[in-house]
Amino acid sequence: MKNNLLKLLLLLPFLCLFSHLAEAQKAKTRSATKRSNTTARKTTKGKTKAKISPVVVDSLATAKQTTAPAVEPPNDSLPIKKIRKSLRPDEAVDSRDIRDRTPLPYEHLRVDDAVYRHKIWRDIDTREKINMPFRYSADENNGNQRFISILMQAIQDSSVTVFSAIDDRFTTPMTKAEVVRKITGEPVQIQVYDSAGNVSYITKSRDVVLDSFTKFRIKEEVIFDKESSRLFWRILGIAPLYNVYSSQTNQLVGVDNELFWIYYPDLRPVFAKYDIYNGRNYGQRQSWEELFESRMFSGRIIKSTIDNPFNKYLDEIPGLKGNGIFQLLEGERIKEKIFNYELDLWSY
Repeated sequence: MKNNLLKLLLLLPFLCLFSHLAEAQKAKTRSATKRSNTTARKTTKGKTKAKISPVVVDSLATAKQTTAPAVEPPNDSLPIKKIRKSLRPDEAVDSRDIRDRTPLPYEHLRVDDAVYRHKIWRDIDTREKINMPFRYSADENNGNQRFISILMQAIQDSSVTVFSAIDDRFTTPMTKAEVVRKITGEPVQIQVYDSAGNVSYITKSRDVVLDSFTKFRIKEEVIFDKESSRLFWRILGIAPLYNVYSSQTNQLVGVDNELFWIYYPDLRPVFAKYDIYNGRNYGQRQSWEELFESRMFSGRIIKSTIDNPFNKYLDEIPGLKGNGIFQLLEGERIKEKIFNYELDLWSY
């Protein structure tokens, strides 16, 4: 009897330990089940949100794209005709080296050596006989040979910087789109009727006739250098001129307005690649850069800094205003004054 009681007392701790382990195992299984259910719910919710949110964003973006107005790109194509290049040599001589020529750099002039300095403004009229090369309109591989076409091609190729005509000191650069609007004007809407009498509107810009640019204005400086005892003429800028007509009455309201200014030293590499038309001398070709440097053109002086304290043009000076003959004579007097200054410096 005592032995059975001892065995029962020894088995009782093992039974308690076994029941405790069984209860702990059941509690662990319940907690794991709850966690798995919670994770599943969260994952499901997360998946639902992930599926819904991109659809909402895409729909909003699509709606914005459909409702946003289309922005037209700026028109930066100048009104110059496209020239097709020759597929075979169009001349019997090899002129590739001439096309790659570059102008010689200017001789440096010191400020202390410039004992005489004045600025001169001239108008070049291409209708004069000596200025006929400005109107030569042949087509070659490098484009149309009109002078205004050469300027526009240089602007189109971004070879030069264009400056606004608000002043002649090259202070305000212009974009190609601004140059196009300056040349062609603002686009206007025109009514067009079909055969049934229905009205439609089209946007059209002003037609540009290149032969209508018959005048160009140049700004230059005359300098007498005492180091070399020479009189230098240095062109600073070139500006095409145009006339303004009223859109309602078609009357002339503005004469010889400056279209834009181009700095002449920037144009020298461009001018060196274009030959001028010379129908009299067949043995020697000359570039536009050589024409300007050798001054083989005729220009009427319209303004100078000589005896001009109020910085006025000749047609604004009292006594000369409204009288073209007197203005022409005043320009000739200015040229003679510069010539006599150089001549009087020589002594024998």
